[in-house]
Amino acid sequence: MSILDLWMPILVSSVLVWILSAMVWMVFGWHKSDYSQTRDEQAARAALKGLSPGMYTVPYCADQKDMAKPEMQQKMHEGPVAYVTVVPSGMPKMGGKLIASFLYNVFVGVLCAYFVTRTLAADASYLAVFRVAGTVAFVAYGVAYIQECIWFGRPIGVTMKNMLDALLYGLVTGGAFGWLVT
Repeated sequence: MSILDLWMPILVSSVLVWILSAMVWMVFGWHKSDYSQTRDEQAARAALKGLSPGMYTVPYCADQKDMAKPEMQQKMHEGPVAYVTVVPSGMPKMGGKLIASFLYNVFVGVLCAYFVTRTLAADASYLAVFRVAGTVAFVAYGVAYIQECIWFGRPIGVTMKNMLDALLYGLVTGGAFGWLVT
């Protein structure tokens, strides 16, 4: 069995996860509380106006050695301490994001196919295929959120919701692979 033999579960799982993801974000509503409004949105917008798309930190520290300087330590203690991502102005171009999301799902499906073909025999049971593909998908969709929580202050509640999403995507992917491989 090769990865190319598993093109159908790769595509089916990609479509199913894409649909489930749309439902998670547009129907289920558990991500509505992930972001909060700043106290003075106009002032925040004015302060950020003119920044190029990219990632910024406040206060900015170019060299780790500067963290030992009293003025940097004072800025850190006074706060705020923030990680800011600026995206291009204008309405989001959803078409490109939806295509990129689907291609990401295909990539995860290919990873699942790789692990299935390398760890299981061609006559593996549904449960064995489900377990391998589902686990790989869960890891691919969710585990990186943990380090975002640890290093960049993503709230634990948001991280847990993203891990729930990853679990659902892993279950759907495992189910599609188990169904179409066995």
